[in-house]
Amino acid sequence: MNKSIGFIGLGIMGKPMAKNLLKAGHTVVCYDLNENAVKEVMEAGASAGKSLRDVAERTDVIITMLPNSPHVREVVLGENGVLEGAKAGKILVDMSSIDPIVSREISAAVSKKGIIMLDAPVSGGEPKAIDGTLSIMVGGPGEAFEKVKKILEKMGASVVMVGDIGSGNVTKLANQIIVALNIAGMSEAMVLAAKAGVEPEKVYQAIRGGLAGSTVLDAKVPMILNRNFKPGFRIELHIKDLLNAINAAEGVGAQIPLTSQVLEIMQNLKTNGKAQNDHGGIIQYYEQLANIEVKKNQ
Repeated sequence: MNKSIGFIGLGIMGKPMAKNLLKAGHTVVCYDLNENAVKEVMEAGASAGKSLRDVAERTDVIITMLPNSPHVREVVLGENGVLEGAKAGKILVDMSSIDPIVSREISAAVSKKGIIMLDAPVSGGEPKAIDGTLSIMVGGPGEAFEKVKKILEKMGASVVMVGDIGSGNVTKLANQIIVALNIAGMSEAMVLAAKAGVEPEKVYQAIRGGLAGSTVLDAKVPMILNRNFKPGFRIELHIKDLLNAINAAEGVGAQIPLTSQVLEIMQNLKTNGKAQNDHGGIIQYYEQLANIEVKKNQ
């Protein structure tokens, strides 16, 4: 029997994820401050929760998909929040990308009431959220993971248990470092090609089948060539993830100097009004330095 699911947070990622659960036949009670987003998910078959507490009272599994640590803390532990409505035995799955230390703190707080928490951040951006092929990395108790695995598989093509609570977000931070450095490296290379008078699209086609080929290369270069910086994943959100990565690295004594450099590039772009751009827009930093634009030949 399909479980009833509370889904809190209907942003770029959360909205299509909730819709995929509805397509799979789950009962979904949704909540978001954006009334238009709630209406859209209701049109797909969901019902709306009157409050965070109401969502938790009415569902077996509560999923949160929120911007950052303070939002998750407030939604779960705040007044009239999830914790006030959830009963012992219910499972909270936080799919937000947050500081793993905060994941552990929230888990410790909800466990006092008998609620089990998993942290299960995702990778893949809006396109993979829409087609249900996200990569989902999960931390928490194995027994709870087994109970919700089939639910997660309706939103992701890869669902991997990586360790205890907080491990999901550590894995996501590692993922975000690799993606950020990939985009920066690709940006440097494509700006070099354009500045040297070689057609960037042909460079891309020549290298994508070799060792330099990557999912990042195939996802971002076509967007850049078409000057499409509509966000699948916004620069401002990647800044948040890299700040969390640096905080986590300091906590365990790891050195991540390249991450700090790419973070500085992203913050420069944010200062220049590009916070809402897709993170592929990192290339604009290098373009400005070289006074050239990487695009398809007209």
